[in-house]
Parts: sequence; structure tokens; C-alpha cells
Amino acid sequence: MKVLLLKDPKDRDLGPDPYIQELGLYGFEAALIPVLSFEFVSLQTFFEKLSHPDRYEGLIFTSPRAVEAAKLCLGENSKNEAWRNSLKEKWNTKSAYVVGKATASLVEEIGLDPQGENCGNAEKLAAYICARETPNSSPLLFPCGSLKREVLPTILKEKGISLESLTVYQTAQHPSLQESLKNYFSQQGIPASITFFSPSGVRFCLQHIQKFSGDLINQIKFAAIGPTTAEAMEAEGIPVSCTAENPTPQDLAAGIKKALHP
Repeated sequence: MKVLLLKDPKDRDLGPDPYIQELGLYGFEAALIPVLSFEFVSLQTFFEKLSHPDRYEGLIFTSPRAVEAAKLCLGENSKNEAWRNSLKEKWNTKSAYVVGKATASLVEEIGLDPQGENCGNAEKLAAYICARETPNSSPLLFPCGSLKREVLPTILKEKGISLESLTVYQTAQHPSLQESLKNYFSQQGIPASITFFSPSGVRFCLQHIQKFSGDLINQIKFAAIGPTTAEAMEAEGIPVSCTAENPTPQDLAAGIKKALHP
């Protein structure tokens, strides 16, 4: 049974993609198609903010890309030295909040101790932060993408938790997305299931999937990596057959298996 995952492959240097591996254990033949492209911006401004941990209560990372922006910031020798010699230690006296295990592992790579990785989405992370932070204190620094949702900032604002957002990457449709989808459907046929990994993925992919699958679209079981993506799918009229309990390969594979073999 074929399963299509609308996501970037994991860094090839780190071995096979865990989603493809996990789905393979259930006997599914999974394929990946990259949906998004990213351009990093405002990195000098980001480093200037990272250079003043005294101005902030902590950091919030809700995507791997935001942590990648931090890594790029620290790429130059002089900046990396400043991070290793003093800044990292100072930031480690504060909280580094994250959504998801992928983001958490990248935060660990830059030497910080992530908190909240099991929250799974922005709403749950916001509640987790509100339970730990004091209202009307210094702001939390929130490096984010151009398509960030306002859920987390809104909840924190309502609770009096100050937030300083900085856009550190721009999100756009991957340049080869349409051609990749066309090739997949023409060569592989209609997959049993398609998983969306982000609301922007829904926005960029849906029209192409409708075009290439035609009347057979009703045969496809659509899955979501989490509730936020599921909401975006439902808003577009896509029936959601399963939503992963947590954004992990294990939970997604179990959900797809249940949807296809109820």
C-alpha cells in the first residue's frame, strides 16, 4: 500500500527518514515530496538579540527552521566563540521552550536544555509556558517564520506574558512541488493515504492533488500530523481520516494503519 508524505526528507547525513522507516514496519511503501522552501532573514538582528540574554526571560522555538536560523547565526567563528564562552551558559539559566522532538533535538545541538517538547502544538505549549512564567516580566524571545500562526502570541498576551517575535525565515512553495506531485501520480498512481505536515502544506498542495487525482480523490485517506494541520484541512473541505496523537513517526504510522485497516 502506497503512502505519500508531504514533507522534507530528514537530513540524509543522519540516515533514513524515520517516517519512511516506521511506515515500512507496517508494510506501507512511503514516499516523501518536499513542499516548502525557506529563506533565512534578519540573522544579524537575531544574533544581536541572542547577545543580550539579560533582556529576556527565555526563548521559544516552535519549528526546526527557527533553530537552524540560530545555528546559522552562530556559524561565524567569532560569534560561535562568544556563544560557547559565555552566551550559552547565560541562556541556560533561562527557559528554552519547544514544540516537538525534532525541534528539541536541534535545540540540544546548540547546547540548550529544551522544555515542553511533549506539548505537541502551540496551544499546549502556550499553556505550559503560562504555568511557568510570571506575568509582566521581561519578554520571551520568539524567532519564527513568516507564516507563523497567532495562537501562541495571543494566548501569552492574554495571560500577561510578554513576547518579542522576530521573523528569521520566509516560507514559500518548493519550486519543484507541482512537478514532483505530477510525476508521483503518473508513475505511482493514487496512494492509499496522503499526510499533510503543516497548514501551509495544505495551502500549497491541495489544488495540485485535486488536479492529478481527479475523481479518484475520494479513495484517498487523508492524515494530519497534528490538530493545527487537521483544522486547515477541514477548512478546505478535506475529510481527515486520522490525526497523529503526537507529531511522531510512531503515532502517525499507527494512525494511518488504523485508518486504512479499521
